[in-house]
Amino acid sequence: MKKYVAAVLFGAAMIAAQSTVAAEDKTADVTDMEALRKAVRSDKKVLVASTLKLTDAEAKRFWPLYDAYQRDVDLANRRRNVVVEVLISMDKPLSDLYARNLATELMAADEAEVKSRRTLQNRLMRAVPTRILPPRKAARYLQLESKIRAVQAYDIAATIPLIN
Repeated sequence: MKKYVAAVLFGAAMIAAQSTVAAEDKTADVTDMEALRKAVRSDKKVLVASTLKLTDAEAKRFWPLYDAYQRDVDLANRRRNVVVEVLISMDKPLSDLYARNLATELMAADEAEVKSRRTLQNRLMRAVPTRILPPRKAARYLQLESKIRAVQAYDIAATIPLIN
């Protein structure tokens, strides 16, 4: 009987340990979009660091590139925010010309962001002598950044009213 109880307890401990590992992997993978949203709001850089698990040498090369990309994305976001603020503050219908200008400005912000993301990808995926990260970590970061941008784009889209 004691062996049976010990085996059950051992099995329960193994299942609990696997559940903990699975939960840690899920956090690292950030597949839950609401969890991702909360993590980004808390501290995006900490989320990226914990997801990538960079070595000291990788971190030294990666963080300046990360910071430059974030500055570019912030510029694009500021351009978008101006349009969003105009749309939210409007209490009357827009003229056709003004609506066209706002749409053009939104597209310009999107294009600037895409250009920054393309530059980031090209720098991350360089050949061996000037490589910033190993290809798997680079792809993981690009995927994480894409998920973050998708959540942020959804939040922005949810706040923008349709033009009257």
